[in-house]
Amino acid sequence: MNLFITAGFPAIEDTVDLILGYEKNGADIIELGMPFSDPLADGPTIQFSSEIAIQNGIDMESIFEMVRKVRLKSNIPIVLMGYLNPVLFYGLEPFFKQAGLAGVDGLILPDVPVEESGIIDEFSKRYDVPLIYLVAPNSTDERMKLVDKKSNGFVYCVSVTGVTGARKGSEVNDSVERFIKRVNTNITKNPVLIGFGISSFEDARHISREAHGFVVGSALINNIRALSNQKNWKIKHLEFVHSLKYGTAISVS
Repeated sequence: MNLFITAGFPAIEDTVDLILGYEKNGADIIELGMPFSDPLADGPTIQFSSEIAIQNGIDMESIFEMVRKVRLKSNIPIVLMGYLNPVLFYGLEPFFKQAGLAGVDGLILPDVPVEESGIIDEFSKRYDVPLIYLVAPNSTDERMKLVDKKSNGFVYCVSVTGVTGARKGSEVNDSVERFIKRVNTNITKNPVLIGFGISSFEDARHISREAHGFVVGSALINNIRALSNQKNWKIKHLEFVHSLKYGTAISVS
């Protein structure tokens, strides 16, 4: 189970606690979102979380510090996910250097085409921060094979075309049925994780039959939004996380 959380949402001081709580409740990988003011691949839910995080004062140094704090207590794989613009603003080589020093295990940049990764791929190898690319239902077989060749760690399979967001299970399942056969034929080097639209144990269980794992993002953000004004909201949120992996809402704090 790969869980996405926007760094700095709902508050900067919450992120490390959430990551450690996710690990205790079944997360195998953490995708830590780097907020950006123009997140073109994200739907309204993650857009909202990015806006709040930016208002909270999140920046790249804060994100690296979060990773360092997690590393004091956990070795759970952490993959940074975001857009090229903030990386360029920070400085391409300094970004990869600091990410490697902090303990980042991978990087997803949805707006960097695999065919044009060039110098980014160079720095990725130099500082041991592997690049992870995405494929979608409209990806050609040839492009899937190229993504598999260039990715390190896993390939992120977008289950439906469009932006991020929780969707009805039938929409996800129908799309996966049409998509997964081509994926499993063309992606042979890396594990396959499927995301975009998973919001329940039932969605996750269905998709896990066809892939190596699943990614949940918008459903987590929506759950935090629904609970964050309540006392002990983190406990209730971790119950939801536990239910995604195991089908029961008993959380480990």
